[in-house]
Amino acid sequence: MPGDNRNIYKTSRHAAGLTQEAAAERLGISVESVRAYETGQRIPPNDVVELMVILYNAQHLAYQHLRETNALYGRIVPPLEERSLIQAALRIHNRMEKFAERRSLNRLMEIAEDNVIDDEERPEFMAIVAELRDIVQSVLEIPGGCIPVEVREDA
Repeated sequence: MPGDNRNIYKTSRHAAGLTQEAAAERLGISVESVRAYETGQRIPPNDVVELMVILYNAQHLAYQHLRETNALYGRIVPPLEERSLIQAALRIHNRMEKFAERRSLNRLMEIAEDNVIDDEERPEFMAIVAELRDIVQSVLEIPGGCIPVEVREDA
């Protein structure tokens, strides 16, 4: 990808312990295509990235691909950090505990009750939304659990 010294496709393939040749064969594409994706000469289509996610067991690759290739997605979905399962679980737990301690859900319901967010409520509302986004980001960082991937066999 332009401006990125770490190519997400190459990094994921390496983590899976595959050569370009082995990956190309299993993905049903040419070695030249794999090489072009890994050098940033071409961007793989979403269906190829889906196969990479399955083959490399790298659910985070789907998020990274979409963040880097889709401007709207990149603005909406937060960047994800690689975390161990325990780190991700603790992060979720800690953020949800703080959310509960602050009674943020109750306050959100109070703000939403009249279906209007006035100028006085807006800063508090935006802070609650930021808390919720942080919780969602933490959930998305669960290793191997980001994207439910179903391996389908064609009949």
